[in-house]
Amino acid sequence: MNLQRASGIAGRLLVLPECGSTNAELRGRASDATAWPHLSVLVTDSQTAGRGRLDRTWDTPPGAALAISVLLRDLPESVDARGWLPLAAGVAMTDAVAAQLPGHDVGLKWPNDVLVGGRKICGILAEVVGDAVIVGAGVNTAMTHARLPVPTATSFACQDAVADADRLVADYLNRLDAIVRELGRAGDAIRSGLHAEATARCVTLGRAVNVSLPDGTSMHGRAVRLADDGRLVVAEESTEAGCAESERAVSSGDVVHARLA
Repeated sequence: MNLQRASGIAGRLLVLPECGSTNAELRGRASDATAWPHLSVLVTDSQTAGRGRLDRTWDTPPGAALAISVLLRDLPESVDARGWLPLAAGVAMTDAVAAQLPGHDVGLKWPNDVLVGGRKICGILAEVVGDAVIVGAGVNTAMTHARLPVPTATSFACQDAVADADRLVADYLNRLDAIVRELGRAGDAIRSGLHAEATARCVTLGRAVNVSLPDGTSMHGRAVRLADDGRLVVAEESTEAGCAESERAVSSGDVVHARLA
């Protein structure tokens, strides 16, 4: 895999022919800040033990998907601003995917899945590692319909497109680094513009959603906006006649888009 453009942007770039989990592999190397500076990247197109939210695991056929893990060291000082990093990665990857799929409906599902035509083409997982953050992304590139893990997934190939891996990684890195630096400079997502950019790309907003919460409970309502801290604000449906909707901010959970009302 030739990633010449991406190598000119990354602090360091390592392409592996096969890897269990790119996040785990990069985490094992991240203690050496000199050898692995800000915006170091580890990439493979054959990940055998990928990890997602809620410790889900999967593998992908060789050459069918691109796994990208990025090490962020130059972080915003504000802890609240750092909470926006998953959404920052989601915005950056949404733009990188959209650049190669003109005319397609590409958007961000809260908090950090990239959808094409309502189907998932990329998932993102951010992990804190000491005083740094590793952001991992898995993009379905050449995966065929038959190999898709779930019916709600898609790929570049399923969109009759051939992904330019070098351009994808380069665009993603450029955008992610710029967003994170501006977030740190401005101090919060409102002033940096990230809140507005995430809102503009978030296809979850305005939709009826079912949210499975970490405590095992669930809620149903309409996603109305992103809070200042990046949480998803949901107007819950009342079960009592005559009662108004109540709003609740969700910090984490599995969100399923229901049909539009």
